[in-house]
Amino acid sequence: MVQATSSPDTTEDTSTQQLPGARRDGASPDAAGLGRARAAAFVVPSMVLIVLFLVLPAAWTIYLGITNYRLTGLAAAHPEIVGLDNYTTALGDDRFLTSLGLTLQFVIGSAVIGQAGLGFAIAWTLRDRRGFVRRVVEAFVLLAWILPGSVVAFLWIALLDRDAGTLNAVLHTPGAAWLLDHPMLSIIVFNTWRGTAFSMMLYSAALGNVPPSHLETAKLAGANTWQQLRDVVFPRIRGHILTNLLLISLWTFNDFSPYLITAGGPEGKSEILAVYVYKVALSGGQLGFGSAISFLMLLINLVLALVYLRMLGRRKEEA
Repeated sequence: MVQATSSPDTTEDTSTQQLPGARRDGASPDAAGLGRARAAAFVVPSMVLIVLFLVLPAAWTIYLGITNYRLTGLAAAHPEIVGLDNYTTALGDDRFLTSLGLTLQFVIGSAVIGQAGLGFAIAWTLRDRRGFVRRVVEAFVLLAWILPGSVVAFLWIALLDRDAGTLNAVLHTPGAAWLLDHPMLSIIVFNTWRGTAFSMMLYSAALGNVPPSHLETAKLAGANTWQQLRDVVFPRIRGHILTNLLLISLWTFNDFSPYLITAGGPEGKSEILAVYVYKVALSGGQLGFGSAISFLMLLINLVLALVYLRMLGRRKEEA
């Protein structure tokens, strides 16, 4: 009987085979096995765009914030370094502090309470519905989100107009000046209506991950709707809630669209920070001072983001 043998020269140990792009010491330079040069070719274009449109403008804004640069005059041709004067002036300016307070009201009212609350309410109401009604409601909510801001502003001006506004015609309150008497409430409702779609879609996807059997068990145990939300739904979608609040809070904090319906008036009663910066830097020509305020807004955004990320980190640790 002839016994077949394998020569050590022709036998290939599959455990020692190397993937393309892998080094002989077993450490791969990248997950895709492209090699450093080819991987860099994919990364460099995006990094160039980030530097051109994010890093350089941010650095330029920081530089302008320590100068007295203006749009016109001698300071436009020969700006001078003033150090932290712009920042100390802003922090001691009653107008800046008032705008900051109005911005916080705007964020809490239209983002945290308005968009997040209304978005979840719509998603919860429509979670088990199918067919025409759900499609119509989602279409109207999405329509408000995808329309250009200028178009939405025109619609709301037509709705709230003092003389021929639709709202006054419906409520039989001729002459009621909503934009003058209730400017902050007007822009909060305006921004809530305009931005609810994002929260609705995110919460709809999140609620789809909640097992129906858990809700049915809670119902059989006698839990009412609030108890189901508190004990079953919210714990399971907490990450989605925090992510949504982070995004819409940052977007709302920097939103400029309220300027289109109130222009910050009357008498600064709806002058949020984005509008304040526009009036100071562009209308007033004080680019240096406006840049300092913009950098302060960036720091506030960073603090908000860190708070939300910390809360997300705690959730992961608990899980």
